[in-house]
Amino acid sequence: MWKMKKLIKTLSAVKGDGTSLISLVVNPRDKIPRVTKMLGEEYQNASKIKKRMNRQSVQAAITYAQSRLKLYKNVPSNGLVLFTGTGVTEDEEEKKFVHDLYGYIIIDGNGTLIGTLCGSSREVVLKFTVDLPKKHGRGGQSALRFSRLRVEKRHNYLREAAELATKCFIDPATNQPNVTGLILAGSAEFKTELSQSGMFDPRLRAKILKVLDISYGGVSGFNQAIELSSDVIANVNVLKEKRVIGKFFEEIGQDTGKFVVGVDDTVKALEMGAIHTLIVWEDLDINRYELKHSVTNGIVIKHLNKRQEADPSNFKDSAAAADLKVEGKMGLLEWLVDHYKQFGCSLEIVTDKSQEGSQFCKGFGGIGGILRYQLDNGSFGEGSGDGEAAANDSE
Repeated sequence: MWKMKKLIKTLSAVKGDGTSLISLVVNPRDKIPRVTKMLGEEYQNASKIKKRMNRQSVQAAITYAQSRLKLYKNVPSNGLVLFTGTGVTEDEEEKKFVHDLYGYIIIDGNGTLIGTLCGSSREVVLKFTVDLPKKHGRGGQSALRFSRLRVEKRHNYLREAAELATKCFIDPATNQPNVTGLILAGSAEFKTELSQSGMFDPRLRAKILKVLDISYGGVSGFNQAIELSSDVIANVNVLKEKRVIGKFFEEIGQDTGKFVVGVDDTVKALEMGAIHTLIVWEDLDINRYELKHSVTNGIVIKHLNKRQEADPSNFKDSAAAADLKVEGKMGLLEWLVDHYKQFGCSLEIVTDKSQEGSQFCKGFGGIGGILRYQLDNGSFGEGSGDGEAAANDSE
């Protein structure tokens, strides 16, 4: 919910800069192919715009909208809205609504994987295996024939990989690449042969950003290629996420004491101004309650997950035989987004899509921080266990 509110607030402050900001509203009863065809026609019309900068910005926004539509087979039941392009805020600051889409081709002697990376989302588009003959000294008089068959099968394999790359990365409506850049990677010479082959689409060859040597094929090679291509896609969120969580794990591994985990401990360290980097899972399902004590009229803050919310004892002070009345309730993540700047720290919202992100969310409850300095256990006092329980129970 906080992401939706944040997005609406951001969009309400943005105005279109000429025609470079596109708002696409798709009715629930509409069809994706029809909308895709319409965007293709709009792309062709945009090619007639005389000013080069305007033409390129409009076409880039349309291309991104087309790439996002490919993620949907059908229109969601409540419809679909896409905002792409560049807008301007009230203070004349440009605001971009386009994440670059990168294509990956992982190819070696065992098979090929084609995938994409957009923001922090990676997707395997297709993959296939191949059984190529190996070099050998057998055959006698048939050695030349065996060698010719081997070369022919390698040629057919490269041709199939090139054709599939064109199918995945060339938009048939515009006949232009639908990716910002292309990364070729593999553990053998196939990647170089493919990039230099006349069978490889020249429109895609112009998009090649880097050719990488990697140790693995398949999905493992895809993940390794993303890491090794960080110099050309340094702004992609998944790489930033891996670096931040990696630093967090480094502090834990070296036992520096400059880290904190669990809801209550993290919030207390935050209020003390001790947190340098606050790390929170984007789907953290914990609410922040402001409870009024029926006897003292004081305000008690509690952080509860859904299971704890269903327990009436969390809304009572058994020691004072008093009730705790709910005065306010909001998602803890939403509260942190609104208030973290007051504590002089940076906020990193992470996903569980990467290996590091999944480990952080499942193993540490999805909330923690890197500290500016070491805190002793007495700084947190008693009762911090409830916060950690809430985080752990939210898995």
